[in-house]
Amino acid sequence: MIEEALYAHRRSLFDAAVVAFFDTTSLYFEGRGGATLGQRGHSKDYRPQLNQVVLGIVLDENDRPITSFLWPGNTTDVTTLIPVVERLRSRFGINRACVVADRGMISAATIAQLEAQGIDYILGARERSSKEIRETVLKDDGVSVPLIIPRQKGATELAVKEVKIAGRRYIVCRNPEEARKDAETRAKLLSDLSRKLSQGDKALVGNSGYRRFLVAPDGAGFAIDPAKVEADAAFDGLFVLRTNMKLSPLAVVLRYRQLLSVEQSFLASKTLMATRPVYHRTDAAIRGHIFCTFLALVLRHELLARLAKRKDPMPEWQQIIDDLADLSVVDVEQDGRRARLRTAPRASIDPVCRAVGLSLPPVFQEMPSSKSAEPAT
Repeated sequence: MIEEALYAHRRSLFDAAVVAFFDTTSLYFEGRGGATLGQRGHSKDYRPQLNQVVLGIVLDENDRPITSFLWPGNTTDVTTLIPVVERLRSRFGINRACVVADRGMISAATIAQLEAQGIDYILGARERSSKEIRETVLKDDGVSVPLIIPRQKGATELAVKEVKIAGRRYIVCRNPEEARKDAETRAKLLSDLSRKLSQGDKALVGNSGYRRFLVAPDGAGFAIDPAKVEADAAFDGLFVLRTNMKLSPLAVVLRYRQLLSVEQSFLASKTLMATRPVYHRTDAAIRGHIFCTFLALVLRHELLARLAKRKDPMPEWQQIIDDLADLSVVDVEQDGRRARLRTAPRASIDPVCRAVGLSLPPVFQEMPSSKSAEPAT
């Protein structure tokens, strides 16, 4: 009800299409964790030995949280996207939407349902596991268009091209900087692998990073396979998008990159707001605990947006929290008189108060005496 009221309060009077950026993460429990929500599953915090719960968040095109989801920790990402679309329609009345999600959400069944319901989508594709992408899309000889995306520090350079196959639209993107990093990482891994092969190869099979480059030529041992190395290099700095929208390839890429805002929200919830680990046991307490984080994300976004509009120097979030914690008032009583004293605000307090339209109480405020008046005789 709170999510619906917040969305209704800020939605436009016009029935414009809503861009919904959706992603998931996992939160781990200490102890048994969760009546039904706490389950063993893939941990994005590298805690596979602990029970998990899967958290999903939907942001709008302005990076404001719309709604949150909780699933048991053994839920796979590919099963979560359609329930999200159904909730956006049934609870928020969003009939025209563009769903933007990462490659973990994509499957043939999911895409078929989205298209059957008339939902636009921009989804990260599984370029390594998709035969069509490996053998057809990546070998397309179309011309790539350069795209430069400004960042706070420097810019991101991409080469972007569009490929259509039997009505299916793909956007192929290559990042030269990431390609260089991928090549350096692989070169270091192969160097380590060569050294370990000379020491014995039995322990290498259990390492997935090594295993993808190995071959057993005679069945008695392992060696580095040059063909596998070459095939891996074809994906350096590469990501592929699948979409049914008529936007230009550059616009599709820019919209997909906005999905990073969801990851930043997850990072804020885990680090700044200490959402995990979760210590609650009942499902109701777990839902309440995590929903408080959702509300905190809403308030944080609103405060930062108001500070940005004022064009004041943007303080660090932790500085705001520390300065608010340091702000206090104290009541002093002496010789039958009472006063309320306020501490001096630190640097971030003034712009925060101005942004939310609040005034601090006076530094010194005389208060009524605590002694009751003597009864009349």
